[in-house]
Amino acid sequence: MFKNKSYIGISFIILVFGIYAVPKIISRIQNNEVVKGDRLDKVEATKVIDEKLIKIGPAPKFDLINQDGLKITNESYKGKVYVLEFFFTTCPSICPKMNQSMLLIEKKFFGNPNFGIVSITIDPKHDTAKVLKEHAELLGVRSSNWNFLTGDREYIFDLANKGFNLYAGENSKVNGGFEHSGLFALIDKEGNIRCRKDDFGNPILYYDGLDKKGVRDIQQDINILLEE
Repeated sequence: MFKNKSYIGISFIILVFGIYAVPKIISRIQNNEVVKGDRLDKVEATKVIDEKLIKIGPAPKFDLINQDGLKITNESYKGKVYVLEFFFTTCPSICPKMNQSMLLIEKKFFGNPNFGIVSITIDPKHDTAKVLKEHAELLGVRSSNWNFLTGDREYIFDLANKGFNLYAGENSKVNGGFEHSGLFALIDKEGNIRCRKDDFGNPILYYDGLDKKGVRDIQQDINILLEE
């Protein structure tokens, strides 16, 4: 007798579950939502956020002279995505590689009016506007949005070291007499420094201009910023 009552109780629970759950399961099948749920939706949303480029903060302002003797400032790039580097024309070590990397970036986005490049010399005493123009012609630069900039030495050093935190310094013991970073800064249309995360989820801050992967990464992220 007790056994029969147990069977009746179990049957009643199954019936209630069926009345409550089956219509929802059928509805999910009809709407292709079988694999979706609140927890999965939250994971997917987090993934999208993690894939966005990080906004580091406003890029330092600058006011310098380009290879044509024209005044160029950060406002000249307002509304444009651009890549910025520090270099010098007589550099015998990393600059030639940086030049080639930047040429690859120029080629990738050539003709896009919303993209530009800024190359700032850390040896303005030698790298006058005339010298920078000759250097640009030697490299085969075609983009009108690629400016090679010169100006006051201390101003440029402060811009590199204190503004962008991209090392630049004079050192008579090294070939060329100067040391500097081989990194590229990526700035968005609103003037903010942007970057991706590394494999550990930390912001990389800047992109390696000496590495094929660094160039590929920055090209991918330029595309993202151009679409924003």
